Amino acid sequence: MFIIHIIFLMPIKPTYRSKANWGTAITLIAALGICLGSHNVLAQIKQADFTGLPQEQRQGDVKFISGGVGLNESEAIRREVEHWPLGLRFSSPNSDYLTGVRVYITDTHGGEILQADSRGPYMLVRLRPGRYIVHARYQENEQTQPIEVSGKGAKRMAFLWSTWD
Repeated sequence: MFIIHIIFLMPIKPTYRSKANWGTAITLIAALGICLGSHNVLAQIKQADFTGLPQEQRQGDVKFISGGVGLNESEAIRREVEHWPLGLRFSSPNSDYLTGVRVYITDTHGGEILQADSRGPYMLVRLRPGRYIVHARYQENEQTQPIEVSGKGAKRMAFLWSTWD
């Protein structure tokens, strides 16, 4: 949209004698064509912004989202948690949210299911029903919790770390 505004606000008076003006006009027209041709991409971006959810990521068969920094994103994730089999929250005992938590999810045989760093205090993970072990590491402290994910409802786990050094 920014380029469109530039085109209409910038006076272009190309003449047959001035090749520099024609180059500017052609560049701006090409930019306009690119913008108009990518209206689908812009619509997808606007839709993602409207929901407030961070972008869904995939690792193998596992889909997940992570974030919650900022009120919009945090509220969107809390609304969405019921639709995901596993919801994780990372905070300190005084409710300070933490980010940059390293998350490993393994099956009961030690096979790696997911390895990701949180981009905020929440992580939602779409796991198949089964038994898993969730490892969460913040700075040098790791916590481990077993979890059983069933086909019904969402399981929630909270990981708390002291942020005092």
